[in-house]
Amino acid sequence: MCAIAGIIGLKTDESIRKSMLDTMCRRGPDAQGTYVHEEATLLHARLAIIDLEGGKQPMELDWAGEHYVLSYNGELYNTGTLRKELAACGHDFKGYSDTEVVLHAYAEYGAACLDKLNGIFAFAVWEEKRGRLFLARDRIGVKPLFYKEHEKGLLFASEIKTILKYPTVKAKLDETGIAQLILLGPGRLPGSGVFQGIRELEPGYYGYYQDGKMETTQYWLLRDREHRENFANTVEHVRHLVFDSIERQMVSDVPIGTFLSGGLDSSIITAICANQEEKNGKHLKTFSVDYLDNDKYFQASKFQPNSDSRFIGIMENAFDTEHHWTVLTPEALCEALEEATIARDLPGMADVDFSLLAFCGDIRREVRVALSGECADEIFGGYPWYRDPEVRQREGFPWAQNTPQRASLLRSSMNAEEFVRDAYDQTCRESDILPGTSPLDRRMKEMVNLNFRWFMQTLLDRKDRMSMYHGLEVRVPFCDYRIAEYLYSVPWEFKDYHGQEKGLLRQAVRGLLPEEVLYRKKSPYPKTFDPRYTQLIAKRFQELQKQNAPVWELVRKEKLTEILESPSPWPWYGQLMRNPQIMAYFLQMNFWLRHYQVDIL
Repeated sequence: MCAIAGIIGLKTDESIRKSMLDTMCRRGPDAQGTYVHEEATLLHARLAIIDLEGGKQPMELDWAGEHYVLSYNGELYNTGTLRKELAACGHDFKGYSDTEVVLHAYAEYGAACLDKLNGIFAFAVWEEKRGRLFLARDRIGVKPLFYKEHEKGLLFASEIKTILKYPTVKAKLDETGIAQLILLGPGRLPGSGVFQGIRELEPGYYGYYQDGKMETTQYWLLRDREHRENFANTVEHVRHLVFDSIERQMVSDVPIGTFLSGGLDSSIITAICANQEEKNGKHLKTFSVDYLDNDKYFQASKFQPNSDSRFIGIMENAFDTEHHWTVLTPEALCEALEEATIARDLPGMADVDFSLLAFCGDIRREVRVALSGECADEIFGGYPWYRDPEVRQREGFPWAQNTPQRASLLRSSMNAEEFVRDAYDQTCRESDILPGTSPLDRRMKEMVNLNFRWFMQTLLDRKDRMSMYHGLEVRVPFCDYRIAEYLYSVPWEFKDYHGQEKGLLRQAVRGLLPEEVLYRKKSPYPKTFDPRYTQLIAKRFQELQKQNAPVWELVRKEKLTEILESPSPWPWYGQLMRNPQIMAYFLQMNFWLRHYQVDIL
């Protein structure tokens, strides 16, 4: 994994390039590279995982009368197959990196190469003779790519902070940006970078920039198909896809590990990886996070029915892993508030971000690559809002059932309910659903698309930014587009087999996991229940309330106080954001406004 950036049609010099590269070094700590042309500058910072010597970038290629230059961030999981196909077309390779294969694939097929790539990626190709830039992002949006059309030119980068380093770019926040922070946050509109004028290339899209114009095209989306397999065949199909995806994603020239919560998704990944490592005479390294005195303060709830430690112990013993614990204190969480905001470039998921940032720092001391269980819940229907008939029939985003509360915070006169409803309705309309689909399956496909476009993107943002801030590559095997495509058309009665969350997935991995883990009820990423954390955050928040702080230009202070004094039965966002996390979110927002020197329009 790496960081990429570029300056097209704009003035640049060594100091500008250095300033932008300096923001990229945490994502790419191993090497930096620069390509400079009179019309284009491409920048790259590398985290070396495959072909440590041969994968240097930007990478250049002369082919069929054109000179191509690639800056690539990602990991390809079908490199060998595609290399053979390209070799049959006359391509020669100097090394064995996936970077070189992507470059040759683009030279051979153009934008159609994207249909052949199985992986997670964001990349840019400069066509020197045509004077044209190609940008692309993976189907599901695991790797980020932002851009800004600016002064008759274009800036692009893996992270927003890099774009903001260009001398004439200013951090600005308009009414739409404010509405996203308060009404949708920590989610955001698809394609939006929240800052005025900064866009994100959406998952499953590519774009061409030429003659001062950016044109984007969607090359992939979830499409509904008739599902013709019976339940038994569906179980076998899912088992094959899951095993194949995880085994493919173990490819690495450096040691790997897995996140392990003791839940179904991370345990499946851990079991398959541990079995593969055992064949090579190795013990898999596994990693878990917990909080000091969590056994004392943990509070079971509808969203978090039990803590992780017992189930982690079962997995550790069953698969003989080399296990590592990160145990965090309330003080450590609070200390990471500012750093996590910088890592994300936006206010995030409060202590869920803070803890993940610290956790990834510990993992990076042991391995450079780790596999994680994100996205299984979106694809297999594991979240409570999939399975609660009352919640799933409500209009509005099911992970944020609090628009009236949020709207009361706005200082502007915009129609908040309409803003949220329009975003929600558009996503529902975009869901591809076959005619004649039953009302239940129609709604479940809408729910999948809503989660894909919104909630899952927030989680992928979190995992990418918190891990790459420490130069840790995290792979997410359940995000294999083949799994997503297949499962989208599978009937809900199969997914919800025996009325159990992710019942289909559990059937597909029977015999792989200990029974207690196989049938453990879903529990999300852990948070601390330690009252000291609440006290520390509350103290910071009380100090903020006394200040003439920039956040109060966006938010009605008295209304936020009312919300905190009369909490909603629903979390602020997702499953975990309650009062301490709401306070932390607005502390993040205030720090963000100051640190990025945001002009509020």
